[in-house]
Amino acid sequence: MTKPTPHPTTSSAPAVPPALEGLLCYSVYATGLALNRAYKPLLDKLGLTYPQYLVMLLLQGGPQTMGQLAQSLSLESNTLTPLVKRLEAAGFVTRHRDTGDERVVRVALTDIGRARAGEAACVPETMLKAMGLSAEEIDTLSRALERVRENLTAHEGA
Repeated sequence: MTKPTPHPTTSSAPAVPPALEGLLCYSVYATGLALNRAYKPLLDKLGLTYPQYLVMLLLQGGPQTMGQLAQSLSLESNTLTPLVKRLEAAGFVTRHRDTGDERVVRVALTDIGRARAGEAACVPETMLKAMGLSAEEIDTLSRALERVRENLTAHEGA
């Protein structure tokens, strides 16, 4: 007499975990690390960290408040403040309190900061080449990741 084969759902063997490569969270994490490694030598030449580079990019559009910068970068003020202070110490930005509301701190590029931002103008093109994707592919990927981020953020409050 043969023993019946156990049904897969009743097996006492632990489930096999998915391969890391099949997990979106791992793909995003590993890609983020690779992007940071690729950006680092380019930004080291400019004396900037990646978050500082992002602040400089935002300020090219004109002065912004610390609140606006924090919101755009999804950073808390306790992370953003020291970052901006280092940019100020390097002479790249100025910070001043709003005359109408002392609680508001405005940040702007200095002439040196604008020059440094100009030197960084080649970074996006260099990174685009390094990624090996077309501008259209980058745009599609960026929009999909933005949608994932928005959905996850909305899910946090649910």
